[in-house]
Amino acid sequence: MQETAEQYKKRMAGFVGDRDPLKLQAAAPARLAKLLKGVSAAKARKRPAPDKWSISEIVAHISDTELVGGYRIRAILGQPGTPITGFDQDAWVKALHYDKRDLKKSLAQYCALREANLALLKSLTPEQWKHSGMHNERGEESVEMIARMFSGHDINHFEQIERILAKKK
Repeated sequence: MQETAEQYKKRMAGFVGDRDPLKLQAAAPARLAKLLKGVSAAKARKRPAPDKWSISEIVAHISDTELVGGYRIRAILGQPGTPITGFDQDAWVKALHYDKRDLKKSLAQYCALREANLALLKSLTPEQWKHSGMHNERGEESVEMIARMFSGHDINHFEQIERILAKKK
C-alpha cells in the first residue's frame, strides 16, 4: 500500500525529530561520502531486489531531488504562493537513466547543490522561512517545511544505503 502525502510528511519529520535541519543538511554530504567510501561501481549498481533501487540510483535520486528542492525554495521566495509540482520518482529513475549514472558524479552534484542550497537557506530572514507554495499532492509547504523534509529525506535514503551495504554478498 502506497503511503499518503500526510504519512510521507510525518515519516520525514520523524527522521528529523527536534534536531536542527540546517545542521543535518550541512553534515549530510560528509555522511554520504563516508557511506560510499570503498563501494565498488559493481556493488553500487547492484539492486538489492528487482523492485528496489541500487545505491547508484539512490544517490542519483537524492542529487536530482536536491536540484528540485532548490528550485522549489527559490520559486517560493520569488513568488510566495506559487504552485509546486510533484514528480514521479520511479519514472525519473527510468527516464533519466539512473542505472547508468556515475556514482562519484552524482555525489559531486549532490554536494555542490547542497552547498548552494544551504548558503541560500542561511541567508533567509525569519519571515522568508514562513513563505510557502502550494504542492499539488501535499498542499501548502513553507520553506521551513521543505528544509525539514529534505533533512528527513536524506536520513531515509542514507539508512536505505546502510541496509544495502549491511547485506552479505
